[in-house]
Amino acid sequence: MPTKPRVIYWFRTDLRLHDSPALKAAIDLKPGCLWPIWCWDPHYVYRARVGPNRWQYLLDCQNDLSSSIKKLNPKSKLFVIREAPQTLLPKLFKAWKVTHLVFEKDTDAYARDRDAEVTRLAKEAGVLVIVKTGRTLYDPDELVKENGGAKLGSIARPIATPTSLPDPGDTPLNFDQEQPLQEPDYNAIQRDGKERSYLKLAGPNGDFAVPTVEEMGLKDVSTLHRGGETIALETLDSIIKNESWTATFEKPKTAPTAFSPQSTTLLSPHLHFGSLSCRLFYWRVQDLVTAYKKGKPSQPPVSLTGQLLFRDMYFGAQAALGWHFGQTEGNSHNRFIPWHLRNKLDTKTGLMTGEYTIDTPEVEEWFQRWKFGRTGFPWIDAIMRQLRTEGWIHHLARHAVACFLTRGGCYIAWERGAEVFEEWLIDHESACNIGNWQWLSCTAFYSQFYRCYSPIAFPQKTDKNGEYVRHFVPELKDFPAKYIYEPWKAPLQDQKRAGCVVKGDGTAEKVDGVKAYPKPMFDFNERRTICLDGMKNAYHVGLYGDNPKVVDGTWRQLFDGNAEGLTEGGDDEGTSKSYKMVEKDGDMNGEEGVDEDHGGAADTGGDLKSGDKSGNKRKSGRAKASGTLDAFVATKKPKRSRN
Repeated sequence: MPTKPRVIYWFRTDLRLHDSPALKAAIDLKPGCLWPIWCWDPHYVYRARVGPNRWQYLLDCQNDLSSSIKKLNPKSKLFVIREAPQTLLPKLFKAWKVTHLVFEKDTDAYARDRDAEVTRLAKEAGVLVIVKTGRTLYDPDELVKENGGAKLGSIARPIATPTSLPDPGDTPLNFDQEQPLQEPDYNAIQRDGKERSYLKLAGPNGDFAVPTVEEMGLKDVSTLHRGGETIALETLDSIIKNESWTATFEKPKTAPTAFSPQSTTLLSPHLHFGSLSCRLFYWRVQDLVTAYKKGKPSQPPVSLTGQLLFRDMYFGAQAALGWHFGQTEGNSHNRFIPWHLRNKLDTKTGLMTGEYTIDTPEVEEWFQRWKFGRTGFPWIDAIMRQLRTEGWIHHLARHAVACFLTRGGCYIAWERGAEVFEEWLIDHESACNIGNWQWLSCTAFYSQFYRCYSPIAFPQKTDKNGEYVRHFVPELKDFPAKYIYEPWKAPLQDQKRAGCVVKGDGTAEKVDGVKAYPKPMFDFNERRTICLDGMKNAYHVGLYGDNPKVVDGTWRQLFDGNAEGLTEGGDDEGTSKSYKMVEKDGDMNGEEGVDEDHGGAADTGGDLKSGDKSGNKRKSGRAKASGTLDAFVATKKPKRSRN
């Protein structure tokens, strides 16, 4: 009689039981034993930027999943084993006599390399590997294959949640644990204690427990947002019950200044950790929209389903470009801009080292003030403080601070902002984070660089009185509404009456015994003009990240001495040109436009019609990549039952 399969189910970005194609594939093997495991990977502990808030969210998801597994089978749980999968899994294959390894597909750059190595090792051990797509609506590789051509077809319906799980087998760990290299530790700044999560393979009590923030030596968790499949499904139910809101949802019309509660679903971190299936989310909304008769429902890209399609678009871009998607250099679809604080690269791989060049001390100061909410612009500071404490901000708030840091104020490399978001967001997904920063910096996906967010006018559209600022920048809570977004304009007597003076750079909470809020770190109108001139110049030069001139540094020869950023002989004064701020009705992102003749940039994708200045012809695929996913998606209405 043949031996029943002995299956490891490797949980990663799919911390749920509902609608899991990979888990179904494992159960369909009718295994004699099934081990649900999580490899506590040192890559994420030490090499990925993760703050305490996102760690807590992950631990919530793991604990909730383990409890749910236990409800289906009291003998089972989520077995967390503390070693890198590349070294751990081959030892488990042998010790547990494993026949099959099953997991959900992951197209993140690191995950690609990791999974390829694990698959190779499994093959050597005679273990069959089964991989299923479930993190996205479509397989990102299939999306890339069909890009610019055929329709992708209907999105698969969710599958049933299992009602039982096979018993796990014995769990001997009669092998040595390979201790990870802790340096470089990108998360050292997140700790105020010693990192101790790798002391024993099965945890301090030998019970395969989920680690704790205390074991990891992390600083205090400040967010109130909590993770887990149970919360995710409850939240989705409450959203679907509000039929009109869900059916007519339009993302750009939601308020970035709403905070208690927020104006959107806050399901994004659940999608990231897989505690909510994106297919379940999609179809519950789509079925409601199809049946909705009380008015005109919203449509992609602004609808809730449209947000999921945007997410898939970014996953496709990352799947196509790999590691280079996350940086300018070597990125065939990322427009080269000579930003301040550019990446330092590994000379062997051409990839980012995690460090950057500080070309101007003043700009480094701007960056730090932006990061910690001390710019002197209350709207920007409120957003960054909310991000740091809660781990989440509205998408238009993300747009505002990203524009401010890059093309609309500081002219700092988008990678610096993406790294801060990676550190502090609880919903951070590399594909979406990188894609959004490229979009907002107008280096990919979006090219209307002359449309900027005003840190003064934009928030007043939804919050004239400045309640959002008063909450997250409490030193300004008693300022008159007319000065809440421009406190430096308040007369000194009004500042004193409000109990806060506008003085200094924000490093001191009090000045002369009185609460202080910093002065603006620069003249915004002046900086906006300099940035726009710099962007126009860079668009005219027309280089992309894979151009040899970008790689070898000779790009400097193509920029004149007045260009903003790291140019040869350049300065920070820019050129003298006037721009007129105008309101743009109906704009999807709600930006304020800056009208001027932006000449050389073509409307589609911002590409130059005649190639770049260095004589290279543009690749047609880049223009296609500037579009959205809508053209490739065929949405079919479900057949109605006659019953």
